[in-house]
Amino acid sequence: MGTYKFRLPDIGEGVAEAEVTAWHVKVGDRIEEDDALCDVMTDKATVDMTSPVGGTIRALHGEVGQMKAVGSVLVELEVEGEGNVADEASAAPTTVSNEAPERPTPPPAPSSAPTPTPAPASKPAAQRPAPAPTATEQACFPLAAPATRRRAAKLGIDLSKVPGTGRHGRVTPDDIENYLGGGDPRFAMRGGVDEIKIIGLRRKIAERMEETWRRIPHITYVEDFDVTAIEELREVLNRERKDGQPKLTFLPFLVRAIARTVPDFPHINAHYDDDAGVLRQHGAVHVGIAAATPAGLMVPVVRHAESLDAWQTAEEIARLSTAARDGKASREELSGSTITITSLGPIGGVVTTPIINRPETAIVGPNKIVERLERRNGEIVTRKVMSVSSSFDHRIVDGYEAAKFIQALKRLIENPALLYMD
Repeated sequence: MGTYKFRLPDIGEGVAEAEVTAWHVKVGDRIEEDDALCDVMTDKATVDMTSPVGGTIRALHGEVGQMKAVGSVLVELEVEGEGNVADEASAAPTTVSNEAPERPTPPPAPSSAPTPTPAPASKPAAQRPAPAPTATEQACFPLAAPATRRRAAKLGIDLSKVPGTGRHGRVTPDDIENYLGGGDPRFAMRGGVDEIKIIGLRRKIAERMEETWRRIPHITYVEDFDVTAIEELREVLNRERKDGQPKLTFLPFLVRAIARTVPDFPHINAHYDDDAGVLRQHGAVHVGIAAATPAGLMVPVVRHAESLDAWQTAEEIARLSTAARDGKASREELSGSTITITSLGPIGGVVTTPIINRPETAIVGPNKIVERLERRNGEIVTRKVMSVSSSFDHRIVDGYEAAKFIQALKRLIENPALLYMD
């Protein structure tokens, strides 16, 4: 029998380390070739690690949430033959822990004086039960814990009037609640603290958000869009859609408006490499669509949005969103965006302050649609209005340019016939 050490492979794209997010085996398990060992997460995506050999698990290296360098050992297996290292059968199967070995407790120092044997005696004073307070003491100073006294004082309650149900007539928090409710129980009290280790995608999101907020000076601009005409167009198109076509939402039209507008604002469809001091302006429009998934926020990418019509854009958004929610989106589908849209969907909101998807220079966030009464040509009419939030990298985009870009989007959205005209 021999030992086979499975090391974290080079996953590519310059990845130097990965985070262990789940183990699928334990010490003592018998596995076959290609069985799942664990999941690791890089900056791009979660990757399944499978075993290249069959054997018995002898040791696991790394806990969930731990970062492992490329080339470091993840799993040791006992295999038929020589394995890929010298035989280590003498090592006891164990799970590797990052904790320091426990030091043995030294024996107590010898004492010259013999330990006296306690003689039978009455209980010490500290162990004797406290005498019950007299009726006079209870009336003058009712028993209650300090927290209960503070609660009563805050509510203006005289504790001497609250019947105590605790030991020796002590007034409890429940007694106060029952007193307030006329004897009927009110709301149940809750307690406890849950500690949840932040790992995997949630930790990656936290790290990216912190770095983005620290490195990019944001400027946020909000404008109201009259979406009455585009909502009417959307309703007509949805009534006439063919079998298999997805329902059109507002997003495909916003994607189209962005694709039409960015050629006039190339620094907004760009990546800023602040380490190198280089701005890379992209001809292609790859729109990231921020999507909420059970694992956290993901940004699947609609590639070459400039070449798609409304139906094609809707189909691609639906396909990518489903893949992201199901955890099946590929690394390529989750990277490479040049500008991002973030939307809260049916939850909506009046105004948001979106955070840029670094290294991009802009992000656009549509909010909920509300109906407003407006006076037009001497008449009161109802219009559908959406506030659109946007943030820009102020190192690259000046406030005036940010406003011009959003006003250009507004013109297209409010006049939807212009969206598909050259």
